[in-house]
Parts: sequence; structure tokens; C-alpha cells
Amino acid sequence: MISMDKYAYSSKLRCIQPMEKLIFSLLTLVVGLWADNVFISIIIFSIMLYTTVYYGGIPIKKYFKFLLIPMGFLFISVITIVINISENPEKFFWFFRVGKFFIGCSKSGFFKALHLIFKVISSVSCLYFISLSTPFIDLLSTLRKLKAPKLILEMTALTYKFIFIIMNTAEIIFIAQNSRLGYINLSTAYQSLGTLISTLFIRSYKRAKELYIALESRGYDGELNVLDEEYKSSKKLYFYTILINILLIMIVMITEGRGLIL
Repeated sequence: MISMDKYAYSSKLRCIQPMEKLIFSLLTLVVGLWADNVFISIIIFSIMLYTTVYYGGIPIKKYFKFLLIPMGFLFISVITIVINISENPEKFFWFFRVGKFFIGCSKSGFFKALHLIFKVISSVSCLYFISLSTPFIDLLSTLRKLKAPKLILEMTALTYKFIFIIMNTAEIIFIAQNSRLGYINLSTAYQSLGTLISTLFIRSYKRAKELYIALESRGYDGELNVLDEEYKSSKKLYFYTILINILLIMIVMITEGRGLIL
């Protein structure tokens, strides 16, 4: 997550109005979910990949490395869809027998899993476009302009800040423990992990208390006020947003009309 934030600050797309990027990302995401079409999912993923990597300047290897993060959770969901149990072996194209039951990969489950994979990848690519091109503070400022609840924005900002504090503290403790052979075997590792978690909780609580005192001393009244950067709005992205999504909707209608829906 720290790397993702660094890439957002160094992205070539950062100079674009955050509102334009947010609308482009979310509208394309909604159209992709509505279409529920493998072909449309591939098109959306290709557009977001090309825009983020080519125009944003994000290394393609790093992009796919970020993409592996949600794929681990997706893999668990796919396994539960693909693997089925039945007394009828005809519904499987690969199976093994356990007593009178057959366990294997069904044809319908395989295509459902394939459909889900492309749908998730296209959705994640839309979110990565905004995450890798817009710093979090700019995104919060945009949500504030959209009249999002202040309490949710404040909680989100503080939570986001503490993610980095906790990760940094945990890394320092882990390095210190590892240098003292704290993870040399399984029993020692469990003991070190317990110490890490308890120490991390205490230090996080102290940092939270210190942060609140610091905010109060600077006149904190329940709202974090930051200066917004000024962006030049060219309106080009609005045009491309409308054009791309109209074309996607037209493709869905044509493929459905011809019975080519995937």
C-alpha cells in the first residue's frame, strides 16, 4: 500500500482533475458490472491497463504485482465454484470417485469461474486506475466536494494514516526480533509473534493518543481541514468517459441481439 501511494504521487496522470478520474473510473466500473460480459470485461481491463501503465507511467511488472493481491482472495472463491460433488459423473469433465460420489470440476462451474475471474479483474483495474493516479488526500478532497458524510471521511483519513504507522512499527519490531533469532524455529516464532502483536497494540494505542493530543493542540474541532491543490480541467477525460462507455453499451446490445453474450 505504501508503494501504491508513492506511485500515485509520481504518476503522470496526477495533474488531471481528480473528479474527472473518479467519474471515469466509477462509471466504467458500473458499466462493466451491468454488462456482465467476458468480452466487455477484457476490453475494460485493456483500457485501464493501457491508461495506467502507458499514460500514468506505472511499470507494468509492478502493476501485475499489485494485481496479484486480490487474486489470492479470488482463487479461494473460484475453487468453491469449480469443485463440485455429485452422484452423476456426466456433469464433470474431470473428476475422481469417493465411494458413490464424484468430486471434480464441472463444466458449468468452470465457465462461471472464468466469468467471475474476468469480471473481478476488470473491476479491480478500474479501482487501480484511480488508486495509482490519485493520492489519497486528493481523493478525500474530491469526496468532500461530492458531499460525502464528514464523519466517514475523517474516520477514513485517520485509518489510512494509521495503516502506515502500524505497518512501519510492525516491520521495525520484526526486524529486531529476526536479528535476535526470534524466528529460528516454530515454537520461538509463535512466542515472537505473540510479543509482536502485544507490543504493536500498545505502541499503536500510544501513537493514537499522541496524535489526538497533537490535533487538539492545533485547534482540532472534529474536522480535518487541508488545502486543496488547484488542477487545470481540460474536460477531455469527460469526453473519453462518455465515448468509451457509450461504445461499451453498444457492444453489449449488439452481442446480446445476436446471441453472442458471454
